[in-house]
Amino acid sequence: MRRARPGAARGGGPRMPAAGDGQAGPGPRGGPLRRRESRRVPGGPARPAADAPPPLAAARPAALALVTLLSFASRFHRLPEPPHVCWDETHFGKMGSYYINRTFFFDVHPPLGKMLIGLAGYLSGYDGTFPFQKPGDRYEQHNYVGMRGFCAFLGSCLVPFAYLTVLELSKSLPAALLTACILIFDTGCITLSQYILLDPILMFFLMGAVLSMVKSNSCADRPFSASWWFWLSLTGVNLAGATGVKFVGLFVVLLVGLNTIYDLWDLLGNLSLSLVMFGKHLLARVLCLILLPLALYTAMFAVHFTVLNKSGPGDGFFSSAFQSQLIGNNLHNVSVPEHLAYGSVVTMKNLRMAGGYLHSHWHLYPEGIGARQQQVTAYLHKDSNNLWIIKKHDSDTDLSAPSSPVEFVRHGDTIRLEHKETSRNLHSHQHEAPLTRKHFQVTGYGINGTGDSNDFWRIEVVGRKTGKLIKVLRSQVRLIHVATGCILGSSGKTLPKWGWEQVEVTCTPYLKETPNSLWNFEDHVNPKLPNISLDVLKPSFAEILLESHMVMIRGNSGLKPKDNEVTSKPWHWPINYQGLRFSGVNETDYRVYLLGNPVIWWLNLVTIGLYLLITVSTAVALKRGVQLTSELKELSRVVLRGGGQIMLGWLLHYLPFFMMGRVLYFHHYFPAMLFSSMLTGKY
Repeated sequence: MRRARPGAARGGGPRMPAAGDGQAGPGPRGGPLRRRESRRVPGGPARPAADAPPPLAAARPAALALVTLLSFASRFHRLPEPPHVCWDETHFGKMGSYYINRTFFFDVHPPLGKMLIGLAGYLSGYDGTFPFQKPGDRYEQHNYVGMRGFCAFLGSCLVPFAYLTVLELSKSLPAALLTACILIFDTGCITLSQYILLDPILMFFLMGAVLSMVKSNSCADRPFSASWWFWLSLTGVNLAGATGVKFVGLFVVLLVGLNTIYDLWDLLGNLSLSLVMFGKHLLARVLCLILLPLALYTAMFAVHFTVLNKSGPGDGFFSSAFQSQLIGNNLHNVSVPEHLAYGSVVTMKNLRMAGGYLHSHWHLYPEGIGARQQQVTAYLHKDSNNLWIIKKHDSDTDLSAPSSPVEFVRHGDTIRLEHKETSRNLHSHQHEAPLTRKHFQVTGYGINGTGDSNDFWRIEVVGRKTGKLIKVLRSQVRLIHVATGCILGSSGKTLPKWGWEQVEVTCTPYLKETPNSLWNFEDHVNPKLPNISLDVLKPSFAEILLESHMVMIRGNSGLKPKDNEVTSKPWHWPINYQGLRFSGVNETDYRVYLLGNPVIWWLNLVTIGLYLLITVSTAVALKRGVQLTSELKELSRVVLRGGGQIMLGWLLHYLPFFMMGRVLYFHHYFPAMLFSSMLTGKY
């Protein structure tokens, strides 16, 4: 009988390894674990132990620190130069000053970016007194570096954000480093980050949303964990931030939304997941990606309206009720005569959102545009040319004289409106309107109030009976032209430069009751009448929020280029066709020109084409049942899933501009450029 070796189990059981067998004892789960030790190849270097971190993993923090340092160094280099206003600093620097001074203004973008610029200026010692009148104005003793530094800080964060995003999607340190290098050395990204602009703030939140989305996806195997909730919530915060800076932030909202729909659809097909658990996933995304961003976005406007409580240059874009809440506005805490009377001096505001005040001036319509008579437009700002005198249609008696009796204007009366500055009457005839075909032209006509029967208008109040008095601010009225039967209205269309880019006023033969054809009397001066308080007009926050968005949307769609301004078309952007002049109008000025690095931009364009080719080839191969190795399968997954997210981001941030009617500039492409750069680094 053979003697059992020491350490051997009797009865044919498993052999326990001896100390010198190169094996360790049983692991935690009872299975044998191979001892982790370094082995030296004769004549070669020692191999690292299996439990030591891989070299690339150890290098990642150092690489992140390096690219972050280079990004900040390149963005903050010579930040104070030039020491004068550059390009759109004249707008956003001025708006930062408005926040510091609490002065209400109008802009086509949501308020978050300007609020942050104003806060940065306030915290860095800027007092809000620099006028920001035009590019080239020198800052002199004013502290502008704090606002530029804030934008440069956010612009510097784009590089580490892109690095971490590509690293998460590809698990490749070289790919992440290449992406970071592309953005570090792109001259366009550097330039756009160094001035008081909304673009670096927008791109900060945009890239933050993409990084948070990718990180949230990586936590899919441990749902409802602390890290999963953190990244999902942070995605919602960044979505609110991006949308709160510019409406183009909605493109990244769409990207995250499509990613969320894909994930939920995938979860719905997982039969091991109960419907109750799927409902929890759905509710979590509704909470973090819909309700949280909406709450934050609404809070931004609440802060915006609370801070800007003083009358300013944006008053005329908003309704009379809104203006009555602004300190210093002629409607704030004042009393006006309640009922309209003949001889009153009034302003009329169109009820269309941002419809403007009924306005006229000395300029005539040009040759070929209807009758060559005085222009009548709708103007969005307070102006003395908005004042009209209400007179009887058949009398020139001065009813404003103290001795004349008070006669109220009533529903159904025929009146004449005389422009106070030019003494010409509001007039219409059957000449075609300048822009809106089939509508009639509205002009100023006559001398010192003497005109003809085409100056007569019947005033009607919505929902009132004949003979009722007309209330200032609260009565919605329409003016019907007696001779033609058409209705005075604002078309909402912006006139060309000959019309000073004001809003077209027409007389429409279509009698449909719309806000375009409704007006209210706002200012009302008549010393012979008693006054009432305007506190009854206070609007709710929901009404203000809705009105502000309608005004912004209309203003955005109506943007037109300024004189000698370089605009561009979307197809110009990826090829770096032309840039933007930020500064420099003569030979002695410090010159700044926004243009991307052509090597990088053309490489990005080539990468997009190659990616599409690779994607189509991979999809065809998989469809045809080609057997792929495990490595190729993993590569195809990265190409189709990770690369697809980046490619979709590029498409969503680029293609919509082809459908926009507003003026476009080269800088609009930079959010899409971030995605194309990540795609280049990844592949």
